[in-house]
Amino acid sequence: MQSMSPRCDVVIAGLGAMGSAIAYHLAQRGRSVIGFDRFRPPHAHGSSHGDSRIIREAYFEHPVYVPMVQRAYELWDALAREFGQVLYQRTGGLMLGDPDTELIEGALQSARAHGLAHELIDAGEVHRRFAALAPSSDMVGVLEPRAGVLFPERCVAAHLTLAREAGAELRFDEPIEGWETDGDGDGGGVRVFTHRGEVRARTLIAASGAWIGQLLPDLATHFTIERQTLYWFDPVAGASQLFDPARCPVHLWQFDGPHFFYGFPDLGGGVKVGRHHDGVMTSVEAIDRTIGADEVEDIRALVRRFVPAAGGALRNSNVCTYTNTRDQHFWIDRHPAHPQVMIVSACSGHGFKFSSVVGEIVADSIVEGRSRFDLKLFGSRGPASPA
Repeated sequence: MQSMSPRCDVVIAGLGAMGSAIAYHLAQRGRSVIGFDRFRPPHAHGSSHGDSRIIREAYFEHPVYVPMVQRAYELWDALAREFGQVLYQRTGGLMLGDPDTELIEGALQSARAHGLAHELIDAGEVHRRFAALAPSSDMVGVLEPRAGVLFPERCVAAHLTLAREAGAELRFDEPIEGWETDGDGDGGGVRVFTHRGEVRARTLIAASGAWIGQLLPDLATHFTIERQTLYWFDPVAGASQLFDPARCPVHLWQFDGPHFFYGFPDLGGGVKVGRHHDGVMTSVEAIDRTIGADEVEDIRALVRRFVPAAGGALRNSNVCTYTNTRDQHFWIDRHPAHPQVMIVSACSGHGFKFSSVVGEIVADSIVEGRSRFDLKLFGSRGPASPA
């Protein structure tokens, strides 16, 4: 007699930021979970690495994100206590740009709509308080006290470790090679195939980041893969103290129209900086993992402009990916044609900070059939357009 394939409540495709959090929250609710990843997370092949991620509350992208990130703070704190390691460091955060930029206007809109603590300060005051930062005279800053740094590899490891302790089965180095539905009615499920065989589940969670187009080829044209580069510089001689976390907040700049630049204090590995977007569009198969001298010079020019005291030796560099939707918002919704498949991907380069709460949102949606948050902005975009 042929043996039956394993059956579970939920299969998760991808165990990075979102997938690891979903596995944790569902396992905590007593659901049977099998998670798959093509690598061994936390790893440096996707979007959940690079030593640090910014978490910020006065969310310029849209005020609807604010209640979600406030809950994310609570969940990160709870996870850190359970895991027994520091996952978040508060530094304060500063958004800088001309007063009429999307960054400044959006941050102020969110701060005022939700009654968030913040200050609006001019360029002179920015430099007086934070000597490492060199805004031009026409720039202003929105300073928020709760912003800070998450440690992404540690966060992913915490979710995965505690998910496994709660009963989740995690399969690393085992990509999902295909899937099919067992009917699309209320009783329908999915069959998932890997090189080790078949798994049957009630629900498939597509949290595969840059591999989302391979997993969901019918929706692939909704997503773009953007290559991003990260850099760590030594401060110039005598300037190390300027980048101490007590004296340098995380900072995000909008400049020359639509362009963004960000930076961190020195957390022990140098001053991390990078562009936010402006990367080369690519595919997950073709992404160039090398960084050229012209790219280093490009980022050095921005360092000289905005954080000149960080212009010492290049200590390290890395490549990661953004998986973008067309509107740059998240996609958290059921597949438009297959309700037993839930898409939790394409976070457009600003999703990591939310992964703790997204795990809870998905667990609520599966276990209780609803979420406490307004998710209309993150709904399915309908059938894919022609390639």
